[in-house]
Amino acid sequence: MKIKALDHLVLTTRDFDRCVWFYRDVLGMELLCREGHYALRFGVQKINIHRRPAEFLPAAKHITAGCLDFCLLTEVELLEVKRQLEEHGIEIEEGIVVRNGALGMMQSLYIRDPDGNLVEISSYLKQ
Repeated sequence: MKIKALDHLVLTTRDFDRCVWFYRDVLGMELLCREGHYALRFGVQKINIHRRPAEFLPAAKHITAGCLDFCLLTEVELLEVKRQLEEHGIEIEEGIVVRNGALGMMQSLYIRDPDGNLVEISSYLKQ
C-alpha cells in the first residue's frame, strides 16, 4: 500500500457561524453544502464541518471541538498574511518562525480558530 495525499479532514465546531466566518471570510476557503453536509474547500483538499460530535457516522472515537493542530500552505508572503489576519482581529499565537515541513524548511505563523484549534499557516522557503 502507498498513501499519496490527504483528501479531507473533519472539524467539529461549537459555533458553526463563527467557524464559517473564520475559514471562509478570513482564510478565503469556499463553503460547500451537499445534502446537509458542510465543507470548506481549498486547492484540492477540504475540511468537513460537523456541527455536533458524531453528526455523521462512522466518526472518531473521542470527538472534541478544538483538538486539531494542522498546517495550511499559502503562496502569499507571510508578512501579508499576518497583516490580513490582524485586520480581521485574529491574534497571532506565534510567528513568523522557521519550521520543518513535509517538503523542507518553511516559515510559519500560528493562530487559533474560534473553537481553539491550532492553525499553522506556512510558506516554503525558496531554495
